Amino acid sequence: QAQLVESGGGLVQPGGSLTLSCATSGFALRDYSIGWFRRVPGKEREGVACQNGGTTWRDYADFVKDRFVISMSEIDNTVTLRMTNLEPDDTAVYMCARGHYGSGDCTHFETDYDTWGQGTQVTVSS
Repeated sequence: QAQLVESGGGLVQPGGSLTLSCATSGFALRDYSIGWFRRVPGKEREGVACQNGGTTWRDYADFVKDRFVISMSEIDNTVTLRMTNLEPDDTAVYMCARGHYGSGDCTHFETDYDTWGQGTQVTVSS
């Protein structure tokens, strides 16, 4: 059974950095894309970053380009999201998700993902 578990959230000051981890199990990471999404109460879930399994192909939402970096490790089956220069508007619950098997390049559309983690809270505040 596929599972994804996020960790690494917390409270950080504006301008600070944080690294989130998504521990995956029950499937071969190289065969799937993984996406990071975030959700703010009262707003729709939005895609942040994604990477195709087995490749270095990545894509980012415009609002995080040059600030966030997604990376995959097939050795320990973990996908990380390195976030720098954080802003208060980055405050949200961040979650990772697994793309459909055999899908093309990863996207930021939640309908393209079939398995989700529970999420980890990130709060950016002074």
